[in-house]
Amino acid sequence: MSIKVRREDALDYHAKGKPGKIEVVPTKSLISQIDLALAYSPGVAEPCKEIAQKVEEVYKYTAKGNLVAVISNGTAVLGLGDIGAEASKPVMEGKGVLFKKFAGIDVFDIEINEKDPKKFIEIVKSLEPTFGGINLEDIKAPECFEIESRLREEMNIPIMHDDQHGTAIVTAAALLGAVELVGKKLSEIKVVVNGAGASAISCTKLYVAIGVKKENIVMLDSKGVIRKGREGLDATKAEFATDRDLNTLEEAMKGADMFLGLSKGNVVTPEMLLSMAEKPIVFACANPDPEIAYDLAIKTRPDVIMATGRSDHPNQVNNVLGFPYIFRGALDVRATKINEEMKLAAVYAIAELAKQPVPEMVKKAYNKNDLKFGKDYILPKPIDPRLITTIAPAVAKAAMESGVARQPITDWEAYKQQLSEKLGIDQKLMNGIIQKAKMNPKKVVFAEGDHHKILKAARIVADEGIAIPILLGNQKEIEEVAEKHSIDLNGFTIIDPREHEDRILDFAERMYQKRQRKGMTRYEAQKLMRERHYFGSMLVELGEADAFISGMSRDFVKAVRPALRVIGGRANELVAGMGIVINKGRTLFFADIAVNERPSVDELVEIVGLVKRGVEFFGFEPHIALGAYSNFGAAQGEIPSKMQEVLAICKKRYPDLIIDGEIQPHIALNPDFLKEVYPFSVLAEKECNTIVFPGISSGNISFSLLQEVGNCDTIGPILLGMNKPVHILQLGSSVSEIVNVIAIAVVDAQQHG
Repeated sequence: MSIKVRREDALDYHAKGKPGKIEVVPTKSLISQIDLALAYSPGVAEPCKEIAQKVEEVYKYTAKGNLVAVISNGTAVLGLGDIGAEASKPVMEGKGVLFKKFAGIDVFDIEINEKDPKKFIEIVKSLEPTFGGINLEDIKAPECFEIESRLREEMNIPIMHDDQHGTAIVTAAALLGAVELVGKKLSEIKVVVNGAGASAISCTKLYVAIGVKKENIVMLDSKGVIRKGREGLDATKAEFATDRDLNTLEEAMKGADMFLGLSKGNVVTPEMLLSMAEKPIVFACANPDPEIAYDLAIKTRPDVIMATGRSDHPNQVNNVLGFPYIFRGALDVRATKINEEMKLAAVYAIAELAKQPVPEMVKKAYNKNDLKFGKDYILPKPIDPRLITTIAPAVAKAAMESGVARQPITDWEAYKQQLSEKLGIDQKLMNGIIQKAKMNPKKVVFAEGDHHKILKAARIVADEGIAIPILLGNQKEIEEVAEKHSIDLNGFTIIDPREHEDRILDFAERMYQKRQRKGMTRYEAQKLMRERHYFGSMLVELGEADAFISGMSRDFVKAVRPALRVIGGRANELVAGMGIVINKGRTLFFADIAVNERPSVDELVEIVGLVKRGVEFFGFEPHIALGAYSNFGAAQGEIPSKMQEVLAICKKRYPDLIIDGEIQPHIALNPDFLKEVYPFSVLAEKECNTIVFPGISSGNISFSLLQEVGNCDTIGPILLGMNKPVHILQLGSSVSEIVNVIAIAVVDAQQHG
């Protein structure tokens, strides 16, 4: 989607509230005088003495290890040119925001009013004690080459000029995917590079590093083709001078396989594009207008693989795919530099990630359900949450293998979890469940084996060793869906109930014997057992599978009924649905959100017991609020009275349980307000993490609203109280949500076992 930014809006955005886009936020408590004494004098002297004795301790006692300087002198700011150090500050602040958002890295932006390269180098070198790494930005060529080269040689922290290497890394990754799609070899393609600035030079060098032949490259600057023998060539341009008899872009484009534009808009004509080789690759990266407009290029050459710097077209070349994660990996092993091996590791990691199945949340964000590796998807999207856990480890490993890492990583799974947490993604809950599932994967049967999301989730859990999928459905139909969505069915068990008449009759007889005094006839049992939801439930009931998943194609009530009939509740007890909400590191549990419409007092007490076990299952101590529309008798009515009765019974039945009510949910979840207004409540000290609602209406509505507008991650509903593991998906569940439920089902099965 193209976004038009008005000048007034941009200025207002930067000026409103606190001017600018960043601020310094303390990471330690500063509430009392004691805190201040620890933070500054006299307490601060102790870490100072430790660092004085051993300099490396600076990483232990200060923010250096997660602090990057974004430094510029304002000589080549975006497309604005030499606008000065002060005018570059909004860009540097913006770069700092990207570091923080995408990699959890803190940034100080530093604008230096110095154009002399030697003086600039000395200033930056003097900053080494402060920072864990330095990102050079918007420094003009050719001075930027000398500046970066000397700083890399003379400093012992990671240095990278992103204008040079960021675009190079991203376009090199895109080139790897593009040549694979068109069936060409890097060593044979002919490349035209229009532009000879810092970024173009770095891109070209990196293309050579991944396999492009230098003799197959033609580079142009504002004077035309850079040819050997031209007077006044500096060393960086001379490296890519050609001896071919070419002078203009039009001549260079004839027969070319790949075009890289880092110049200005609309310099490539349709005729030039038509003169290129079959299945041309065009990376037109000039902003805001590419060297040739995307729509014009596609219309002129339908066989072209096109990338631009714009977000409103496929294959956006965006440096944010690289620099945050490169620095993240470098910082985390305390690398002394960012070397070629680390940059190449980032290239290959980005390229490989583009070939992997695209997360549902990314598809939803871009409103493209068919997003997969192909001519319109050769680069991951910037919001892909896997970028940090893919690129940073690859860079860190390359640093270790090339000998520039001072603090090697040994536990890579733990490291990936730490990376997720740096993004603010609270995955502690599901990470623990997934790790447990991997320890002893179970057979999970899927009623809707022909649904593409189920197949994608099944592939993921099979590959990750989380579960062993059993798909129910017609094999031919499942194979057609799998082929359409490029899903490998290798290793899956596929069962079509309609082809197993003997088992249907056997299963039906077992259900008839179980339910004949509940109104079920043998004929009805045989009819029902031909349905996948009944057949799959019986597979679990008889131990041929360990857990049952359904719900993608029907509403919750219809999906859960077969399991209740075939498997039923544990010892005939109540069954309830629990939802999980994760927001800003806080995990909340809601019940009942799925099964019981108007539960009685006794039923609510049973639900409390189910929820208690459910919350404990996820490793939390339940602190339960009995939800209502009033607080502690402030209003009279059926629901407040009912919840007061529930509380009295629960206190006797579960004497050690933290539970209180009746109480409004928003009050229960605000411990500061509770301490002020209702200090007598146990929830004032023990922060509430669980709400039991008086009925399915209030519970389901609350959970659904949070799913849609609460900016929260949600899991569930999770069935509590079933005799064997059964979990029902919500209509429209994403693949990641399905994977989470599968992992929960596997651990549930482990505990049942």
